[in-house]
Amino acid sequence: MLEYLSENMWQLWAVLALLGLILELSSGDFFIICFSIGAVGAGLVSPFANIYVQICVFAVVTAISIFTVRPFALRYLHKGEENRASNADALIGREGRVTEAIRPGEYGRVAIDGDNWKAQSHAQEELPVGAQVRVTGRESIIITVEKV
Repeated sequence: MLEYLSENMWQLWAVLALLGLILELSSGDFFIICFSIGAVGAGLVSPFANIYVQICVFAVVTAISIFTVRPFALRYLHKGEENRASNADALIGREGRVTEAIRPGEYGRVAIDGDNWKAQSHAQEELPVGAQVRVTGRESIIITVEKV
């Protein structure tokens, strides 16, 4: 088993590269992908070098990727946004449709991109079912909306 693994280290590096890509999909920070790039580099030299050289190549290529690929990707794929809105904060400014009437001083429900949110009205007017609304704020899991 160890003989097979030592002769086919490129397979281990390929698995590590794929695992890094999968983990990168959950973070979107372009940090883990640098380790995938390092694993690809180590996999390319694995047929010609021993394990110590492969680990050195992995470390060097990963370090180079962190300082070159990551800033490039952050700059061009996030278009210079310093603070990206995520999760519930990304809802502010979005439009949705009332699914349960919102009466003044009470809560109703609003559908936005397939999610149903507990909502309250920004103004003191009733928002009937089917009304188009825009999210103006949020407090915990309750969003504040206004009529569009």
